[in-house]
Amino acid sequence: MDKLKERLAQFFERLGTLSRLQRLIICLVSFALIGAGYYFLIFSPKNKELKKVQQEYIKQKDRLAKFKKAAKELPKYEARMAEKQAEFNIAIKALPDKREVPNLLTQISKAGTDSGLDVQLFQPRKETKKDFYVEIPVAIRVKGGYHQISDFFFQVAKLNRIVNIRNISIKPSKPALGMTCQAVTYMYQETKPKPKGKKGKKGKRRKKR
Repeated sequence: MDKLKERLAQFFERLGTLSRLQRLIICLVSFALIGAGYYFLIFSPKNKELKKVQQEYIKQKDRLAKFKKAAKELPKYEARMAEKQAEFNIAIKALPDKREVPNLLTQISKAGTDSGLDVQLFQPRKETKKDFYVEIPVAIRVKGGYHQISDFFFQVAKLNRIVNIRNISIKPSKPALGMTCQAVTYMYQETKPKPKGKKGKKGKRRKKR
């Protein structure tokens, strides 16, 4: 302790012998060193940490703005979903089930004969399975007049089930027109849940003593 006091006394004694300019320079250098130490040891690390916090704040603020925007549009999406679900339910009702398919095919065939057409071919083809429905195509070949063919299309369109006519080909034939087409109806098919994985083999039974 005495040595420290002695050294401080010597330092201030030497400092007193310096000129005013020299003492000013020493003060400025001391302040500069203190300022540099404060900047590099305290201010700079804190400033970097503050910038990270600010960046994270901006990021979270942007996310919050997106969530708020999505929340405002949510009722619109819900309304659209409800509308699409209603349309889907109507479409499902227009699809016959397995029990109704034979009757529907009979109605399509009857539409041809009622229109005055000579039905030469009415043959169901191989079914095509889709996600929740099955396509049932029917190959049709008829003969008749233009108005009779038009009436057949009109009668099919009036059916209360979905029936699409495609691959239409009309050729002149004596004494009437010859037409081939494919009538496609659709059968609703419920999607079955996927079977769960097979359970592991049961442990071997213990042998009886």
